[in-house]
Amino acid sequence: MWKNYLKGTKVKMKILGKQPSREKCAESGWFATDYLLDQPIDREFILSLKPLGSFVYLDMLKEPFFKIESDYYMIKGVQGKDYFRIAVHGKHEEELEKLERFLG
Repeated sequence: MWKNYLKGTKVKMKILGKQPSREKCAESGWFATDYLLDQPIDREFILSLKPLGSFVYLDMLKEPFFKIESDYYMIKGVQGKDYFRIAVHGKHEEELEKLERFLG
């Protein structure tokens, strides 16, 4: 699904590691993973994710925040940080693998 949206999009960040999020939401059927990147998130990276779902980017804040929502996942992060979070509905964990391939 993501591959179709992102043709021609270049993302230069690489995932250095991942871990289950400290914020637990498993009781509602959602599982979150924090992704550590090789560099801070910049505006270009955030805008490259726009086609993935409902997009919110509050760039007027001191620490600009973004959130992308889809039926099966949610991506959240802060510009300037070197990590972001994806929450995925338990029946659609393959969405995490698709993001990793996109960033790889």
